[in-house]
Amino acid sequence: MNAEIIDGKAVSASVKNRIAVETAALTEKNGRKPGLAVVIVGENPASKVYVNNKKKACAEVGFESFEYALAEETSEEELLNLVKKLNADSKVDGILVQLPLPRHISENKIINAIDPKKDVDAFHPENVGHIMIGDYSFLPCTPAGVMELIASAGVSIEGKHCVVIGRSNIVGKPMSMLLLHKNGTVTICHSRTKNLKEITKTADILIAAVGKAYFVTADMVKEGAVVIDVGMNRNAENKLCGDVDYENVKEVAGFITPVPGGVGPMTIAMLMENTLTAYKQRRDSECP
Repeated sequence: MNAEIIDGKAVSASVKNRIAVETAALTEKNGRKPGLAVVIVGENPASKVYVNNKKKACAEVGFESFEYALAEETSEEELLNLVKKLNADSKVDGILVQLPLPRHISENKIINAIDPKKDVDAFHPENVGHIMIGDYSFLPCTPAGVMELIASAGVSIEGKHCVVIGRSNIVGKPMSMLLLHKNGTVTICHSRTKNLKEITKTADILIAAVGKAYFVTADMVKEGAVVIDVGMNRNAENKLCGDVDYENVKEVAGFITPVPGGVGPMTIAMLMENTLTAYKQRRDSECP
């Protein structure tokens, strides 16, 4: 058996095409493009790559992008003032502060300062609460991207046993809520889980978001399962790899996402989706 590969590049391209068509029509009608402000503090090379990819995606779909690259030693107060300015800026529909931030800046304080209506990462506690009760405008980009990939494979979540490895606020927790909203039966595993292999072996849908290269091995996967790899790691040869031992797991799984080219492109496509949603909501609230 050889797993069917779920191609994140192809799915994200179709999402971005749809957004570009809608954006062109809305821009003509409203006389203003959707605007995304991306703030990066310091010189983290991975963060720089992400920011450039986001800028590129904005250009592809017809958004305006505003980039703020701040020095490592920027104070918390300076960053809070910038967020306040962007909250009030009528050209900015979405605000994204690239994490991680330098140690002297509280990530929670910054996330809480972003206007929930412009919080296109969906990290603000108000948006997290909306996700919990299933009444949301924005979804965190990576879990939303995973849901798109599962749907693109024609897989129904209803009644399936979904196992999420990882409990972060950014992926693991919201991921489990989205699967629950689609009537999946959800188990969340983490570093303290006992008998991990026995649990993952029962998963119809297995989502790895643990941050350890090749953590999920073929003997942890049920035959025919859908395996989604959220990991973004470097192996011994410094090559990009996921949390899943791809070469061996694909012999067992029914569907699998590669790294790179799986979840990564979807995260950025869903960020564009959230920004367009924020733009439309602001336009609707401003129209009499």
